[in-house]
Amino acid sequence: MSKIMIVEDDIKIAELLQSAIQKYGYEAVLVQDFGQVLEEFRQAQPELVLLDVNLPSYDGYYWCRQIRRVSTCPILFISAREGEMDQIMALENGGDDYITKPFHSGVVLAKIRSHLRRAFGEYAGVRQEAVIEQAGLILYPERLELQLGKDMVSLTQKETDILESLMERYPRVASREALLEKLWDQPQAFVDENTLNVNITRVRKKLQELGIEEAVLTVRGTGYRLNVTWEEGV
Repeated sequence: MSKIMIVEDDIKIAELLQSAIQKYGYEAVLVQDFGQVLEEFRQAQPELVLLDVNLPSYDGYYWCRQIRRVSTCPILFISAREGEMDQIMALENGGDDYITKPFHSGVVLAKIRSHLRRAFGEYAGVRQEAVIEQAGLILYPERLELQLGKDMVSLTQKETDILESLMERYPRVASREALLEKLWDQPQAFVDENTLNVNITRVRKKLQELGIEEAVLTVRGTGYRLNVTWEEGV
């Protein structure tokens, strides 16, 4: 049974969608905390998301970008905005389709079925697992694992996010602001920077478990940079 996550703050519309979706044999879950949409997505692991544009705290475009960091599942925007620019923004921020309100539930269900077939049906392309590699150090973001040679360690989600940023930006610096926003899904001004320091320390310890020392350098006043101190293929 495919699971559909509904991100809609109008409870009447949300429950209408939920009822229609469940009648067609899908599981439908409603987001409860609109300040923690990404966290609820990670917990629910839906196959498709219905996402409103106008939401409390952050708009649907923001949450679409956050979901796209961790998933390629179909995201269908549902909005009362009918402007061409709104539809362009939805697609450019990672959305797959755009449905305007008021809508007919039959159209929504037809689009859901179509996108699920395309993403997960027998004609769907085989999706390769995400892998990030630097000098033989291999990060598997979806598994939350880091490997060097035959040795592997498990990571938390935040440790994975930090290593992903450092490895993707190498040899450039990953700024503290960018790391804070990526890790906590909100502007860095609302997060105590000491929490980043704690997570950087944990990343260094995980690297040490693989025999890697001094691989995360602090760039004063800016952020952090990956330093390749290990031998490739160890």
